[in-house]
Amino acid sequence: MRCARSIAAAAVPLAVCAVAGIHAAVRQQPVPAGAGPAVLIGPDLRHAAGALPVPPTTAFCERRYKIACYLPRQLQQAFYLPDLFRAGITGRGQTIVIVDSFGSPTVRRDLAVFDRAAGLPAPPSLRVIRPAGRVAPYRPVSDRVGWAGETDLDVEYAHAFAPGARILLVETPTSENEGRTGFPQIVRAEEYVIAHHLGGVISQSFSATEQSFASPGRLLTLRGAYLDAARHGVTVLAASGDSGAADVRYNGSAYYLRPVTSWPDSDPLVTGVGAVRLHLDARGDRTAPPTAWNDTYSVPTNRYIEGDRGPNPLASGGGKSVIFTRPAYQDGVRAVTGGHRGVPDVSMSGACDGAADMYQSFPGQPAGWYPVCGTSEATPEFAGIIALAAQAAHRTLGPVNPDLYRLAALRAPGIEDVTSGSNTVSFRQGKRHALHTVRGFAARRGYDLVTGVGTINAPALVRELAWLAARPHATRRQLRAAIARLR
Repeated sequence: MRCARSIAAAAVPLAVCAVAGIHAAVRQQPVPAGAGPAVLIGPDLRHAAGALPVPPTTAFCERRYKIACYLPRQLQQAFYLPDLFRAGITGRGQTIVIVDSFGSPTVRRDLAVFDRAAGLPAPPSLRVIRPAGRVAPYRPVSDRVGWAGETDLDVEYAHAFAPGARILLVETPTSENEGRTGFPQIVRAEEYVIAHHLGGVISQSFSATEQSFASPGRLLTLRGAYLDAARHGVTVLAASGDSGAADVRYNGSAYYLRPVTSWPDSDPLVTGVGAVRLHLDARGDRTAPPTAWNDTYSVPTNRYIEGDRGPNPLASGGGKSVIFTRPAYQDGVRAVTGGHRGVPDVSMSGACDGAADMYQSFPGQPAGWYPVCGTSEATPEFAGIIALAAQAAHRTLGPVNPDLYRLAALRAPGIEDVTSGSNTVSFRQGKRHALHTVRGFAARRGYDLVTGVGTINAPALVRELAWLAARPHATRRQLRAAIARLR
């Protein structure tokens, strides 16, 4: 999902941020003087207009749409989650916090329908709070419809990946950014959650292009919740975006013509979640290694998602921050990131050719099942993984980026490298409808700016994160020995 804002320009000096051992300098960048136009925060949820009465199978989607779609059980199998579930690791005792503007008026009913079809138990609780203020009654206008779909997706797939975890849905009352509304309300809501110890992992399927902020100083004033989360042992996740190496301008529709990236996924205290394409059979077993998500040049996918032949930017967001310098945990991948904070950190399923089945019934679109895709799918999936690891560790994990990079450096089984694909995108834009290409980054061995450290083997990663949670100061030798024992 996208969030952006217009803020008056103001120069700021170089600043240094340090919390819980994670360090990053703030890089001053030139910005245009004066405030930009008003910008809307809106969801990046991708799906077609036609609802289906039952969850579509892979065979149905391949026949009807010429793309794959996956049932929840296939995605569970793809990440080997049944092994954890059989061992009693379901997220029991943990709370996943999902933050969305407005929420969905039918989220409880939609989750119940989703659970029945997927063979899932109801969560121990699904609680809705609005700590940043009253949310206006639902009306079926495009902005509210989009956020309702995003909310349903977030709740359904966090639950599918951690069916024993409680879900706390935090709704905020606006998505419009006339100056500084929108993000400050999200910050206020998240600070409330952290101060009241309401959950151990926060899932955010929204972001804003870094250049949308008039200065680094304006962005830094919005980091309060992430600083608090790190101090209180809360893990924070954010989607890396669905436009590949490009991203949208203030108006939410025109793209930058050079590589850019977004915040909060670029924040060193946040785990940026990108997307991969899974290649699965009907059972959910992998038929080929995962690849970086990029459907930009796929004609069937563009016809399904955009209604034309394309190309349209449909790819995992990633790149180098212009706000934050390289944090210490990325020192080992400096050959890729240079002096910048690189994103994403890790990737989950999110390709449109490989979409996830979601149910919705709110007014404004036909009720039924929709194949959906994007990093807005990947982020709640990883929130579920964090809940599983927290249960195994008997404690919340806090910022997990240092652990992910330590594990990747040792080629731990929990991290699966992705070495194919890129996030280069093309699109037509401007009065002459000219074709533009933004050259992105290629997936490669080790860390890259498309998939991060890669995707995951859930049972192995859960064991590894739980071990590290109890031994945050373990030496490299101790960690290597533990990885060998945990295999």
